[in-house]
Amino acid sequence: MSLYENLGMAALRSLNAETAHKAALLALRYGFAPMAGKVTSPRLKTQIAGLHLDNPVGIAAGFDKNAQALGALSQSGFGFVEVGAATPRPQPGNPKPRLFRLSDDRAVINRFGFNNDGMEAIAARLAKRPDHGIVGLNLGANKDSPDRADDFARVLACCGPHLDFATVNVSSPNTENLRDLQGAAALRALLDGVIATRDGLPKTRRGSLPIFLKIAPDLNLTEIEDIAETALSAGIDGVIATNTTLARPDSLTSYHRVEPGGLSGAPLFEPSTRVLAQLSRALDSKLPIIGVGGISSAQDAYAKIRAGASAVQLYSALVYQGLSLGPKIARELGALLDRDGFTNVAQATGTGREEWL
Repeated sequence: MSLYENLGMAALRSLNAETAHKAALLALRYGFAPMAGKVTSPRLKTQIAGLHLDNPVGIAAGFDKNAQALGALSQSGFGFVEVGAATPRPQPGNPKPRLFRLSDDRAVINRFGFNNDGMEAIAARLAKRPDHGIVGLNLGANKDSPDRADDFARVLACCGPHLDFATVNVSSPNTENLRDLQGAAALRALLDGVIATRDGLPKTRRGSLPIFLKIAPDLNLTEIEDIAETALSAGIDGVIATNTTLARPDSLTSYHRVEPGGLSGAPLFEPSTRVLAQLSRALDSKLPIIGVGGISSAQDAYAKIRAGASAVQLYSALVYQGLSLGPKIARELGALLDRDGFTNVAQATGTGREEWL
């Protein structure tokens, strides 16, 4: 991290968590943030669901909820960016405060509740996105919707023409009963509607828009196997594992550890990686997985890949280490792959899965 970035991070830490998040996005939009440019190499280049990534390190949904900083993020050294979640109608989300740093634990708790500007405003920004870079959208549902399953398809119909991929998010813990949609019957009906909507969109130069499913870490093995079976039968293109957790490990020491909401950051690394490995075994390499949860170093990213991920995403670690962490992890990941004799990411995927089972 440069002196310039260190000073900026110190300034952000002096603000409350949500204000700091907004300030960081403003800094990005107006050019006051480190821009690494393209970070790639033959070893780092990878493909996932037909998407050609310069490197396998992406920014997770939630960082840029409203697609306000895509110009800067496309130059920040990440291999891909996911924005959102977007819902059909704008909604304010849950009451503030709703974002908390757990600095001693290198963690974050949020209970935002899908606060966003709504699909039409987000679609308008996506339509003006840079031509380069891979950009996806996390699809959500309005809290008071009479048909939440239909909300996902509506957002996709509105925003799909401007995307490289879309993610069905039924795993946020901050919208009441949303996780009920992870059940086999409800999930299949929802995915069928999303796939039908996707198939009605104009084809891109790559073909059909890839659809991913984002799952929770708070699942038992039977639930993971059911989700894998549903994902395979529904014909989606990949799974993102995992979202934040409702669990509160005994190891937490920070003052805000008792706040309700989804816990992310370092304490999520082990449980989310275990779910990833279980899912990888259940899918039997038939669908790619994007690994998320607790990644704060190249070693963490490499562990996710060896557990079964084809790519990874970051978010909470950026709160503590800054935006330059993404390209740093990508470069160091290349060195780890080289050390172990892998010529590309795909060769390493799943090679350490048994260690997590």
